[in-house]
Amino acid sequence: MTFHALLVSKDEEAAEVLTQLLSRCGVGAACCGYPEALCRLAEEKFDSVIVDFDDPHSASLVLQNASQGIAGVKPVTIVLLSDKTKVRNVFGAGANFVLYKPISAEQAEASVRAATALIKRERRRSCRVPVQVPIQLQIDNGPPLEGILLDLSEDGMDMLAAQPLHLGVTISAQFNLPDTNTEIQVVGEIAWASPNGQAGVRFRDVPENLRATLKTWVSANARQAPPPESEPATQYILTDLSLGGCYVETDLPFPEGAGVTLCLKVEDVEVQAEGWVRVMHAGFGMGIEFVARTTDEQAQVARFIGFLTSRPGTFPVLLITARILAGCDPYDQSETTLTEELEDPLLELLRSHDKLNQEEFLQRLRQQRSSEEVTSA
Repeated sequence: MTFHALLVSKDEEAAEVLTQLLSRCGVGAACCGYPEALCRLAEEKFDSVIVDFDDPHSASLVLQNASQGIAGVKPVTIVLLSDKTKVRNVFGAGANFVLYKPISAEQAEASVRAATALIKRERRRSCRVPVQVPIQLQIDNGPPLEGILLDLSEDGMDMLAAQPLHLGVTISAQFNLPDTNTEIQVVGEIAWASPNGQAGVRFRDVPENLRATLKTWVSANARQAPPPESEPATQYILTDLSLGGCYVETDLPFPEGAGVTLCLKVEDVEVQAEGWVRVMHAGFGMGIEFVARTTDEQAQVARFIGFLTSRPGTFPVLLITARILAGCDPYDQSETTLTEELEDPLLELLRSHDKLNQEEFLQRLRQQRSSEEVTSA
């Protein structure tokens, strides 16, 4: 299956590097300027839009148009940025991910690989199955509405309601999964709407068991479902660990800002934890801060650490996959704070990495490691 990216940049050197990397990952890139990009986004569907922020006004217009998508399907958006101090503005404009200029093949390889994995995942999730079944709708505490379900994916649906709906409204829906006895109840947000009552819904807060049910049904009924993602095996070595984060050595680290899932497996037992990549050292490793805002997330991290400490002498397999490249500003500490009272030297080092070069960071990391070994002895 071919994936398509729109590359909007006047920087010929950066465009050449990215085009070659994307091609090796199975993504074809079409290069153009800002005015042409606006026209193409209105007429064509792209899996990813990569835009240079050297012209902030024009780039913001491109991101705005890309966010509307076609039929509610949004592409993965990547921004090329020269000024790191503008990163918050870029995320606010709608970027999923940022690549800093000047672009080098070594620097961009991990980023493009992670972006491609996300593009493939989003394409699979956007795979829709045409259906025609009755659906019951309700907006807030209003009266029930009748409708017809037109197509269904694991993350959303298109439908025709008895009356026009409004963009951004939260809606509850209930329907029977076609050719099964399974009743589906979901909550979603209106992603796009037309005056005739047709609308697209993006599901919200879907329970894992329901998501698995939808994914299985869509895979079994889709005519051209994309094949499962086949990623090359990557070795991850967990060298440092605390309640707030960890450092992992690997030849292919994910880029800074990537949301990742860490999975430990041994025999028939498996535990997971979520995190954000705080620091990336190309060709060497990455520092990950655990996401632990809620009690459930803190318990998940505790189980992850307890799993390791309770099995001395065993060597569980560590797998790391990208969930998202930058769903929020990963440098906003309020989004990932474990607890303000937590004294965690590793977490403090991860958060202050921008003040250190790679050699200084790794030296501090080794010093912490040696200090902990002396303390434990």
